[in-house]
Amino acid sequence: METSSKPYKLTNDDKATAVMIYTLNSLLVGEVVTKSVIRVSTWLRTPMVPQFITLYSAQVLDLSAGSNPKSLSFQELFLPSALISAFHMRPPASDPVDYDSNEPMRKMEPVTVLVGAFRFDGSVRMSSQTSLESYLDVIKEAFTSIYDIQVTPLNIPAMKPFRVPFALLRRDMVIFSSRAGA
Repeated sequence: METSSKPYKLTNDDKATAVMIYTLNSLLVGEVVTKSVIRVSTWLRTPMVPQFITLYSAQVLDLSAGSNPKSLSFQELFLPSALISAFHMRPPASDPVDYDSNEPMRKMEPVTVLVGAFRFDGSVRMSSQTSLESYLDVIKEAFTSIYDIQVTPLNIPAMKPFRVPFALLRRDMVIFSSRAGA
């Protein structure tokens, strides 16, 4: 399955997955190699996440230049996990949702989340008795799940909005807003 053009070698229990990673100043697109049993869409919420994410065949869009982003390419890139603001599989790849849609007393709360130079419009799954404010106040996990998202670049006219079914957001590096009445 692997080809010589790939900068990594997979073992029988490895897999490569295309991902998109957002930091405060950049968008990174490339491939991560994980064990086959790892669910990549929720990987950052597990103890299996390394301190540095190795991103292969990486394309980095440096957004610090505003509406004139600079693109860089790397065969292999080592990104500190602590710098990740948002993470998802690169469309069209996706995993099945990570919740039971029949679970009682749960709701999908529409939200807008600002992730650096991107706007994520989607939904957060929470108790039907909770507001977004109290949900954000009580969750303890570093990464929050958001579902059925439209990702809109704010300063990149050449990049069109796109949809992803699921993303992880580092709750203390992004800005949340309720979409009710918006």
